[in-house]
Amino acid sequence: MSKDFESRVAVEAFKDLNVARAVVYIMIASGLVLIFLFWLLYFRDGAETVPAWVYSLPTVNAVFNSIATALLILGFVQIKKRNFDAHMKFNLAAFVASAFFLISYVLYHNFIGHTPFPGEGLIRPVYFFILITHIILSVVVVPLILSSFFFAFAGRFAIHRKVSKFTFPIWIYVSVTGVVIYFILNAYV
Repeated sequence: MSKDFESRVAVEAFKDLNVARAVVYIMIASGLVLIFLFWLLYFRDGAETVPAWVYSLPTVNAVFNSIATALLILGFVQIKKRNFDAHMKFNLAAFVASAFFLISYVLYHNFIGHTPFPGEGLIRPVYFFILITHIILSVVVVPLILSSFFFAFAGRFAIHRKVSKFTFPIWIYVSVTGVVIYFILNAYV
């Protein structure tokens, strides 16, 4: 890895931040997001009136997840080619797509609340297997994503590579299964 690239990527504030302290901040932020989403989905009722545009948000969510998946794959291809600049740009773009997904997801569930699955028969256990693994891994991937970016921006590329070996497949799985869940729900709603 070139020293020029390392010096451009490394952010001084991150380089000086204690790793243990950074991990604590990442876990606190991830925990707060999890608590908020849990409250939004399971303890807050949907709005009494729902604007028409809200019903298009599941499609928007699937598009953002699809974009994130494509960008992650492109970033993976670039790191295999040792094109660090393109890798970083694709992964930052995937992060932005995932952040837009999260905003859209929160907006949708703010208005709609929990979405029950009406399907019956064999599709029901298949859907719930995909949904449950998607939910569990989405909880896991948030701190992994934040940690991967922290270690890259801190210039700690050896740790970044180790964390990213877990982050990448989980992030891909969560993004792809988000789209699969959308299509299954769309077929039954």
